[in-house]
Amino acid sequence: MLERFRQFWTDLFKPISHLLIRLGVSPDTVTIVGTVGVIFGALVFFPRGQLWIGVLVITAFVFSDLIDGYMARTLGTSSRWGAFLDSTLDRLGDAAIFAGLVLWFFGGGDNRLLGYVALWALVMGSVTSYTRAKAESLGMQAKGGIAERADRLVAVLVITFFADLLDLPILLAIVLWALAAASTITVIQRMVLVRRQALAGPTLPI
Repeated sequence: MLERFRQFWTDLFKPISHLLIRLGVSPDTVTIVGTVGVIFGALVFFPRGQLWIGVLVITAFVFSDLIDGYMARTLGTSSRWGAFLDSTLDRLGDAAIFAGLVLWFFGGGDNRLLGYVALWALVMGSVTSYTRAKAESLGMQAKGGIAERADRLVAVLVITFFADLLDLPILLAIVLWALAAASTITVIQRMVLVRRQALAGPTLPI
């Protein structure tokens, strides 16, 4: 759903992208620094209960996902390696965000149930990405579902920020339960989609 806004944000950050290009910064460097920043914000601030600060730090780096891609296209250096690096590090950053919440709930947040819910959302988010990658490696498609990556990321960051800033932890509980459920449904949707394609076409080696 949120992918429709991708071009808007890409256009907004074009001046930064061009500045980095003039400074000789490579797209891969932007990808790596952005991921390190996201992981730092999630695993340093979230476990200490400084949720809204963590969200601000993460947000400052998360847009590198748009900047590096635009830089690569502008420089004409887009490659399979760059796509692989970007996708792989995206998953590390996403996992760190939910892992930071898991550590908070099992620590100072003192809510083991929500800790398990956040952990389930982490796992199912990773499986959601895996189902698409595996399907595409077999010549099929498994894109879509009710909780794609951008939707999950924006939802957890926005709600975490306001839940902490307004001291309304119920908001975070709601979004984590919703994301855990939506991610699970998305995995099932993609499995059904792939099964239909598999039954309609020739059998491929696994």
